[in-house]
Amino acid sequence: MSKPVLLTVDDDPEVLQVLGQDLRRHYGKEYRVLQAESAGEALQTTEQLHLRGDDVALFLVDQRMPGTSGVEFLQQAMKVYPGTLRVLITAYSDTEAAIRAINDARVHHYLLKPWHPPEAHLYPVLDDLLADWQATFRPSFAGVRVIGHRWSPKSHRAKDFMARNQVPYSWLDLEKEPEAARLLAELELESPELPLLIFPDGECLQAPSNQAIAEKVGLQTHAENELYDLIVVGAGPAGLAAAVYGASEGLSTLVIEREAPGGQAGMSSRIENYLGFPSGISGGELARRAVIQARRFGSEILSTQDVVKLVARGAYRGVVLRDGSKVGARAVVVATGVSYRRLAVPGIEALTGAGVYYGAGMTEGQSVRGEDVYIVGGANSAGQAAVYFADYARQVVMLVRGESLSITMSHYLVERLQATKNICIRTSTEVTGAMGEDHLQALILTDNRSGQSETVPASSLFIFIGARPHTEWLGSEVLRDQHGFVLAGLELMDKDGPTAWPLRRPPYPLETSVPGVFVAGDVRQGSIKRVASAVGEGSIVVQFVHRYLAEV
Repeated sequence: MSKPVLLTVDDDPEVLQVLGQDLRRHYGKEYRVLQAESAGEALQTTEQLHLRGDDVALFLVDQRMPGTSGVEFLQQAMKVYPGTLRVLITAYSDTEAAIRAINDARVHHYLLKPWHPPEAHLYPVLDDLLADWQATFRPSFAGVRVIGHRWSPKSHRAKDFMARNQVPYSWLDLEKEPEAARLLAELELESPELPLLIFPDGECLQAPSNQAIAEKVGLQTHAENELYDLIVVGAGPAGLAAAVYGASEGLSTLVIEREAPGGQAGMSSRIENYLGFPSGISGGELARRAVIQARRFGSEILSTQDVVKLVARGAYRGVVLRDGSKVGARAVVVATGVSYRRLAVPGIEALTGAGVYYGAGMTEGQSVRGEDVYIVGGANSAGQAAVYFADYARQVVMLVRGESLSITMSHYLVERLQATKNICIRTSTEVTGAMGEDHLQALILTDNRSGQSETVPASSLFIFIGARPHTEWLGSEVLRDQHGFVLAGLELMDKDGPTAWPLRRPPYPLETSVPGVFVAGDVRQGSIKRVASAVGEGSIVVQFVHRYLAEV
């Protein structure tokens, strides 16, 4: 984080130079000293600093300047930095004007020219003022600032992408935050497209794609090489585990992820039954640690890249990306995981991202403070989300299609839900409709035993139902069941026809119908949908990759 700024303004270049030297000599270790030769130049500098999110500790301004006086500048600058110290430099004959400025412009102090020696006339005054300022100083947020509307799907997408990729950001709602309108005015943009992302270097992006955000914040979006020993498609727990073990055992490893590391597990607010974390750990934190570990061993991790085709030709294994580029490998691990199934009821699709969200949507936690939140689903992910939102919402209502949570949810989590006073569990209840103009305003709930329906006011609905695998890109060569889950190992030997398994040797465990193409995690048919089992499969699949590579 950059040091706070001391900004000096004087139209006399010689005076400005001497003042700057005095300030740097005494305060240079803790502050940056910037200078301007006019009020106009100083105001422009002030606005640029504000856009970059820099802190300004002191304005030290000469009163007599052509055009705009020192007091007039301070009156404008305090609108941008209301908490910054304001000190006026005056001649002896201007002391009355300086005193009036203390009353009218809330100037904190005035200094008389000349101030030399500074040890007697400058530093003692500024030392006291800066000590008081430091006592209440809270550094400005140093990450990305996002300006937008709460009910904008594009704003939600940008926030969700940055949160899941561990990119620090602050959210400024145009309807609630005066700072948002002030920043927009400073940018002087004609009809800006929201969300507007302001980066620490001052650059702004209007309604950027996830790939544009990834490139701006320094995430890797293109492979460094044309050929790798191992390509892992998907950066959920299984994919990251495969990356850690593959790279640590000497395989050049590339991980390709279309959204964010962690997969579905990365959206969990807290995982409490994962071995080694007795107090639990958030899915995002677990993913962050795994990414660091994989990269430390040399894995490359591509972000915002979507694989659209698998290529298997002779000993060559590779993938084609959405942008048309190709990356080759000697072996491939499919770890694309699953996503939440869409809720196919009237009104839901049109309101997705504007009150209706798939997954935990932890970026919306602050937005739902004091409101009622509805959650659809009866598995662990839904229960973890309910516990998370209970800290913010007035009430969390879980809508469960079945008659009980005990079959689909871990016992410890059921007990946690029942013990949380502002969580209400409604079993045998389904959402059959959603209503709203620009955002969700009401839900239609139906009791699937009696068939009776009711309409309830609602502004936030989070959906956790079913599991849909991402396997369309694999083509017909990789056998899958009727739901799209990948068959592997001995399951292939039970299939009729000569093309189920082409080699004399039996397939290795986790090897698909295409030799050298393996599967791990939730996308595999018959997998246990738990983080620990996904990590386990991602770890052991590398051993079978080694066996395969020894053959070719």
